[in-house]
Amino acid sequence: MVPGIEVNQNIVFSFDVEEHYRIEAAANCSTKEETRQLYADRMVRSTRTLLDLLAEQNRKATFFVVGQIAESHPNLIREIVSGGHELASHSYAHTSIRRLEAKSFREDLRKSKQALEQVGGCSVVGFRAPTFSVIRPTNWALDVLAEEGFLYDSSIYPVHHDRYGVPEAPREPFLAKGPKEKILELPPVTWRKFGQNLPVAGGGYFRLFPLAFMRRGIAQTLAQTPSLAMLYFHPWEFDSQQPKLALGRISRWRTYVGIKKSIPRLRKLLNRYPGRRAIDVVNDLLQSSASLKQFQI
Repeated sequence: MVPGIEVNQNIVFSFDVEEHYRIEAAANCSTKEETRQLYADRMVRSTRTLLDLLAEQNRKATFFVVGQIAESHPNLIREIVSGGHELASHSYAHTSIRRLEAKSFREDLRKSKQALEQVGGCSVVGFRAPTFSVIRPTNWALDVLAEEGFLYDSSIYPVHHDRYGVPEAPREPFLAKGPKEKILELPPVTWRKFGQNLPVAGGGYFRLFPLAFMRRGIAQTLAQTPSLAMLYFHPWEFDSQQPKLALGRISRWRTYVGIKKSIPRLRKLLNRYPGRRAIDVVNDLLQSSASLKQFQI
């Protein structure tokens, strides 16, 4: 065993795979076709870098992938699956649920699931909304997910944020209740400090905060019952040489802060934590679902 390694295996390394131009901060930016192709090529390269890092440490992860990527880059999907990783949905076109209605979300979800399953040759039962956009005004999305046969969601971040979050939601796995249905929810890691939930699971927080913040959030979360530490990252966060998007000052800082440190930081985490695929944790949780807390979104 590696010195200092955590023995609790309910830690999930997850990766939200989308081209960089699709991020929410760039929703109002226009990008030319050649620029989109450039970012697509870099997305493939960065994702393969992550697959290599995971293979070096013999770690398995969950990849939430935009469905259109299965159509444009099927070999990348096959590489993810052949590496023993879980393939999950990150929507079809990376459109925030806040800009959709139930009907259009259902269509997007079905297209994503079909595209990923056809190429990956495996069942897709997990979902993460773009920009964690399952919030109280979009709680109807939980009904759609359950009705479409998904086993779990990982879109509800129990924090305050200007773009997302349900701060009152549980920090541990729970059954998220929509208007009619419920589904197992795997919230990203938070660190309860100063009377609030600090977001430390990944993304800009991973790049900005000291790595000790994430470790404290992981330790605190794993002390709960049921325990699960859900971490998340994006392939573009590991590409410091990519052309920068034309973002506003605050969005630009949020997007690119600390990006040069991402690879060594991830390597430290992979050295320390064994990790599991989300679906493996889900299978364990569903066997004892009667003990899961229910929470109305």
